[in-house]
Amino acid sequence: MGRYKLTIEYDGRPFVGWQRQANGLSVQEAIESAVLSLTGEARAIQAAGRTDAGVHATGQVAHVDLARDWRPDRLREALNAHLRLFPIAIVRVDGVGADFEARFSATKRHYVYRILNRRAKPALMRGLVWHVARALDADAMGAAAQALVGRHDFTTFRAAECQASSPVRTLDRLDVARDGDTIEIRTSARSFLHHQVRSMVGSLEHVGSGKWTARDLAAALAARDRARCGAVAPACGLFLAQVDY
Repeated sequence: MGRYKLTIEYDGRPFVGWQRQANGLSVQEAIESAVLSLTGEARAIQAAGRTDAGVHATGQVAHVDLARDWRPDRLREALNAHLRLFPIAIVRVDGVGADFEARFSATKRHYVYRILNRRAKPALMRGLVWHVARALDADAMGAAAQALVGRHDFTTFRAAECQASSPVRTLDRLDVARDGDTIEIRTSARSFLHHQVRSMVGSLEHVGSGKWTARDLAAALAARDRARCGAVAPACGLFLAQVDY
């Protein structure tokens, strides 16, 4: 029995999210079906994080146990052949020890959120960015974002259905930068609450548009009240970019 670490890229638009669900096709189900077709083994795949419907990944990580020993590059190519009908790519396969856990061995997760900030709608990037037509001040967003960095109770930025035992998290990074019409928000932490990134981005958009000040954002955090959160940003602009081990 061998354990394999899969680094995965996917377009989240056709899927109900990472996790297998009864209401539609998930990324997990598509990959597990590919494993079954390839090996004849019905194997559950464990991932570093459960992305929501419409969320993308350039660096999702999962692990799978297989009875046969595979050369990593051959396993990658074989799985990709079985996934050819889906916007999913196994970018890398590594053989790992039995103690490796894609979720629990992770030391940090990195997300990127992209906003297209211009009057014209996206043509080539449709479904891959949040289109905000009104002008946003990225510098003001970046400065205000620093109030969220560090160890805090993130109840305000947590989904009502979040199942985490504690709302306290340590945010290592929350940077905002503009490149032409694109505003890119990068954030890193060991773990995130359900909808935390999209909730923070939605509130930062309020700062960028002038609806909120930096003080309003800090007050929303301190309130520990979900009702004080800005509108949650849509899933389409969010990417799980990398997982560290």
